[in-house]
Amino acid sequence: MPTDEELIDEIQLGSQAAMEVLVKRHYQYIFAYVYRKVGDYHLAYDLTQEVFVKMMKALKRYRGKNKFKHWLLKIAVNHCRDYFRSRAFKHKEKEGELAPKLIDQKSNVWDLISKKINSEEVKAALEQLPEYQKETIILRYYHDLKIKEIAEVTDSKEATVKSRLRQGQAKLKQLLGEVISDDVQQGK
Repeated sequence: MPTDEELIDEIQLGSQAAMEVLVKRHYQYIFAYVYRKVGDYHLAYDLTQEVFVKMMKALKRYRGKNKFKHWLLKIAVNHCRDYFRSRAFKHKEKEGELAPKLIDQKSNVWDLISKKINSEEVKAALEQLPEYQKETIILRYYHDLKIKEIAEVTDSKEATVKSRLRQGQAKLKQLLGEVISDDVQQGK
């Protein structure tokens, strides 16, 4: 099986088959990130397609100093950021289509994330975090990136990434803890 770098060399020589192999190899990983970031399957599909179009256009600038997978994830991170700044997102948000779901949580946050149990509840809690914390949590716990890798992908300092993780974790615990308290008071 050819490496990503070998496929890129073939693509630069005009191989359509190499492009298909490269896209298929990384599609699910990128789609998973985008879906967790935007929370809508169809929108994630569209944005993922756009990420791969951007990848194809930027491939001539790829220098191979970092893992291709991280380089591609960086494109996805930036594309999602661009989307959240876009007029389309702001219009959709005004219409109320992105309202957060109710949280019904009775377990430890980190058990849920690591086991991916009750993903809808965790997803709803993640939606309440500021974008920079949500992004960091997703990259760390869903994509298993190390602090240094997250810093590279998000163009941040490692200390900033650590701070965002701590703040995001604390906020998630607070959000999920409040729901547990509400359930106890209501006798659930």
